[in-house]
Amino acid sequence: MRPGSVAWWLTKIRQTKRHLLARVPARERDAVAAWLTPAQLALFDSMHMADRRHGLDVVAALRAGGETDKELLLAGLLHDAGKGLTGMVPRILHALGQARITWPARALGRLPGMATALRRLRDHADTSAQLADAAGCSPRTVELIRWQDEPRDPEAGERLRLADDAN
Repeated sequence: MRPGSVAWWLTKIRQTKRHLLARVPARERDAVAAWLTPAQLALFDSMHMADRRHGLDVVAALRAGGETDKELLLAGLLHDAGKGLTGMVPRILHALGQARITWPARALGRLPGMATALRRLRDHADTSAQLADAAGCSPRTVELIRWQDEPRDPEAGERLRLADDAN
């Protein structure tokens, strides 16, 4: 979907609402713990609540589409780990930048911590891939995460991108 289109804006509004209301019940966390290594679970647990919820939703969408590839499911779960504990305002500014509305980020970018948060969001795919690698994920999972926005794997990477966009 094209940044700035009506569908894009509606998705961003839905994502903002989900971000603010995000929860991960203990039963869901326990279910995911059953198929993660301790290092992968520690990475998942370190993620912002909204990113954990989003990862679980991406995995659910992949599974609903019949996906059973553990490496792809793991990429779906951890693909936003590099966003860190970034709050709502930097995420909104980052999204506006994707739609080429850059003046708010330029205006607010001098606030303490804002430039760092915006860089973290800009670079999150590579950072997430590095964190996944450090957590013992396979090279394929790491590459699916690294190229989440511009998939190099035309099948699994594209399925990840579509599930991410849908959630």
